[in-house]
Amino acid sequence: MSTLPSHAVMSMGLAPLVLGRGVKGWILALGAGVAMLPDLDVIAFRFGIPYGHPLGHRGFSHSLLLAALAGLITYGLARWRRFHASERLSLFIFLAMASHGVLDAMTSGGRGVGFFIPFSDARYFFPWRPIRVSPFGMTWLFSARGLAVMLSELQWVWLPALGFALMGWMLHRSFRHDPEPARLP
Repeated sequence: MSTLPSHAVMSMGLAPLVLGRGVKGWILALGAGVAMLPDLDVIAFRFGIPYGHPLGHRGFSHSLLLAALAGLITYGLARWRRFHASERLSLFIFLAMASHGVLDAMTSGGRGVGFFIPFSDARYFFPWRPIRVSPFGMTWLFSARGLAVMLSELQWVWLPALGFALMGWMLHRSFRHDPEPARLP
């Protein structure tokens, strides 16, 4: 898996691309939280649910269906609260959560990601897997392996996330006729 901060950083990089400039801090925090949420599935180990089970690590919590449900719930709540950019906010939440599985499918370890659970129990990796997998726990962080993982994530997650953010800021700066899409309270 990628580290939790890297999942959060990717969602923050996607925010300006989807929502435009001037994204509120609470929206960034919401996206970061949603992007990290799938890894709560490690709790399943405590209940005896094995890794390869549909409810195990990188299973249903990493699925595109759950990301879509999160986006739909966000859309419903945003419309109910009469937010101006409910479609973009829900797309952002979907992409933030889906990005978790995408990053995990690009790592060098694990047993794949259940993108299509509950429709298929198959686990997937991308053919190109440049991100070093991080082990569970925190003790490894201050080791040579921890440094290798962090450098890998800096190169393959943090820099692309910065690129997405810059692209979003530039795109939304170019389209000044577009009403401020991120006018959320």
